[in-house]
Amino acid sequence: MRIRTLVALAIAAMLGVVEAPDWTLRRSSASAAPSEAAAGPGISGEFELVDQTGRTVHDGDFRGTWRLVFFGYTHCPDICPATLMNVTAALEELGSATDRLRALFVTVDPRRDTPAVLRAYLAEFDPRILGLTGTSEQVGAALRNFHVYAAKVPLDGDNYVMEHSSFIYLMDREGRYAAHFPAQLPVEELVAKLRARLGSAVP
Repeated sequence: MRIRTLVALAIAAMLGVVEAPDWTLRRSSASAAPSEAAAGPGISGEFELVDQTGRTVHDGDFRGTWRLVFFGYTHCPDICPATLMNVTAALEELGSATDRLRALFVTVDPRRDTPAVLRAYLAEFDPRILGLTGTSEQVGAALRNFHVYAAKVPLDGDNYVMEHSSFIYLMDREGRYAAHFPAQLPVEELVAKLRARLGSAVP
């Protein structure tokens, strides 16, 4: 994160002023990466959200395809765009295999990330990455179902950043948890792990 963000987070932590909306999860339960043994039965992957065109979508709409799911927000200073760049590069490297793999970018900041904002933001990345937002309640349900931590951290005035856990989730064709990877995993390693996990689905 940028220095300003780190300072803001440190001050907020010391003063106990981290503001978390009703739908956020506490760090104690969701900020650490889930182990594969624990995450399998714990992560349902269910959601009802709105895509960047304004269309309501459900997790079941993607049944039959593998999914890469990443949570972030458009005002994120570095981790989110860097991860989206890595996912873009991985999709290009996988080539025709992406016909059976869909990437979903779910916002943790529905207040600012409207469908139009997501559409403009994702125009800088691979067009196969679908942006998802919704009401606070809808986003909150998705966060809980993926065990994702998110909290609002105020800055000067009305500005704020979102502190959130950063993992890329791989869901199988039935929408079941298959694996998770660090958000900043190098592209070469991400592609190798996807090839290993998907097996015959990826040439």
